[in-house]
Amino acid sequence: MSELALILLVVVVVLGIKKLPELTRSAGKAARIFKSEAKALKEQDADGTRPATGPVVQGTVVDRDEPPTRT
Repeated sequence: MSELALILLVVVVVLGIKKLPELTRSAGKAARIFKSEAKALKEQDADGTRPATGPVVQGTVVDRDEPPTRT
């Protein structure tokens, strides 16, 4: 617990007491977004649904060690 207090003290000294409420709000908002996205992914896995993927691109593999051939 003393490590947490030391980290909090360093954050207060570095950022200043005025920035602390803004920082905690931003951290809380980020945590809520992360939690909701994780929940949505778990629900997709449980349902067996996946989001639509983009088109498949077909092409030719080019070996860059060979000199280019002119056609």
